[in-house]
Amino acid sequence: MGKIDETRKFLPVRIAIMTVSDSRTAETDKSGNILQERIGEAGHIPAARTIVKDDQAAIIAQLKDWIADPGIDVVLATGGTGVTGRDVTPEAFHAVFEKEIPGFGELFRMLSYQIIGTSTIQSRATAGVAGGTYLFALPGSPGACRDAWDGILKTQLDSRFRPCNFVELMPRLKEHL
Repeated sequence: MGKIDETRKFLPVRIAIMTVSDSRTAETDKSGNILQERIGEAGHIPAARTIVKDDQAAIIAQLKDWIADPGIDVVLATGGTGVTGRDVTPEAFHAVFEKEIPGFGELFRMLSYQIIGTSTIQSRATAGVAGGTYLFALPGSPGACRDAWDGILKTQLDSRFRPCNFVELMPRLKEHL
């Protein structure tokens, strides 16, 4: 198991939160609130936050705006990762990925299985990289956002986590550009 190396410097990252929903508002966005709270508690910078309708073109447009923004290192989206007709977040994310991080979805479902059992199979959580920005699509439930942050993202977005983490790779994400 990895661990935090206290001899290394913590480097805060700038994280944008996108809630994908036709029904949530700023007042009812529990999942977005959980992510924002955990981002702040971890010492990172909440760089932007918005609610986008379950519309593939709208999600892609918001992703492209944030990918182009040098003030955003990471995008966390919550919602729209299920299998119903309105769930189009993974399709939108895959349309902008330069590289997929398949292990994220696999690890998320493994962790989720320990909590909700076989119901985790309904999640299409995904992650990737585009334009030097990490992109993570999480399910819309508050529990799923807690599980993804606490079980994966908290350590992978901590520059002190050993043996490796996403932050230390950030300077190299644009090598091909």
